[in-house]
Amino acid sequence: MIRRQKFDELKELINTFPSVALLGPRQVGKTTLALEIAKSYDSIYLDLESELDKAKLGNPAYYFEQHKDKLIILDEIQRIPQLFQELRGIIDKNKRSGRKTGQFLFLGSASIDLLKQSGETLAGRIAYSELTPVTANEYLEDLDKLWVRGGFPDSLLMDTIEKSLLWRQNFIRTYLERDIPQLGPRIPAETLRRFWTMLAHLQGSTLNASNIASALGVDGKTVMNYLDLMVDLLLVRRLEPFHSNQRKRMIKSPKVYVRDSGVLHALVGIRNKEELLGHPIAGMSWEGFVIENILNTMDHHRDKASFYRTSSGNEIDLIIEKPNEIWCVEVKRTFAPQFTKGHKQASEDIKSTKNFIIYPGNESFSIAEKTEAINLEGFLKKLKLL
Repeated sequence: MIRRQKFDELKELINTFPSVALLGPRQVGKTTLALEIAKSYDSIYLDLESELDKAKLGNPAYYFEQHKDKLIILDEIQRIPQLFQELRGIIDKNKRSGRKTGQFLFLGSASIDLLKQSGETLAGRIAYSELTPVTANEYLEDLDKLWVRGGFPDSLLMDTIEKSLLWRQNFIRTYLERDIPQLGPRIPAETLRRFWTMLAHLQGSTLNASNIASALGVDGKTVMNYLDLMVDLLLVRRLEPFHSNQRKRMIKSPKVYVRDSGVLHALVGIRNKEELLGHPIAGMSWEGFVIENILNTMDHHRDKASFYRTSSGNEIDLIIEKPNEIWCVEVKRTFAPQFTKGHKQASEDIKSTKNFIIYPGNESFSIAEKTEAINLEGFLKKLKLL
């Protein structure tokens, strides 16, 4: 089993707040992590996809009263959103009796924004955390394997690449045919598969909703609704453009990435590393893989992420705005990385304090003033230290 870095953070949140929501896509390891943490507490676990466990909550106030001294873990909480209406009074009652922390741990397969629509009555009583697929920080022994298979534990740890691909294909099918219809609006599975596959082939491109709408035979608003759903389900990443007051014609559409590289490869029909390296999507796949790892390591309470692109072609793949610094990050799948004239001009426009080119080599070295070539592992260590 892979030791997840969220373990310590999640325990700290449980020991600080009355309730905690751990969110992430299906099969990412939320239940495994929760049950591992539960060993440290007097706890009880309910799976809200189980009819038996759901029946236990026919009278939730009574059930929770019987277990008020335990950490109650509720898996797939989005299945019963009306439960949040009951929880506010229960949490406050427990707090008045002296139990201020560690009452509930919710596990959900939807985004913080989506869950907050139901959980807004718990404002001030709940902390949120996201469990992502396995990151490079958690699986350093074979970065290429992580890139090709993606970070869903079952896919990553299969004994053959063929079984890994089969798992991912079934993961996609299950989401389309079962999970999304239960979690979101009724969208034909084949339409959503085509949309998801289009996003995969456009990995890292700026969103052109009208082109996608034309290909799908729907309108632009419908495409944006599809995208919102995939973002809410933590399957797609929407990276917003950098905002500044400079007088340049900047691209204002977001860039879109399929978040897990293994799912990306399954969607476009890539079976193994050899096929990936020969495929036109290899560079953008690597870019998405690196950016996703960086965003999963960042402190989002403090730092802000975006990208920069002007109509003249000057661009930076990722901008990290820190309290007193701005980092420009370029991602290159080459062993001879270069900071081009366009990158240099973009970094001057942004007034960056540091520039990095992340490449697949082993050494870190200076390319120019305040510009360093570095591998992903080294960059993530640098990011965590700060």
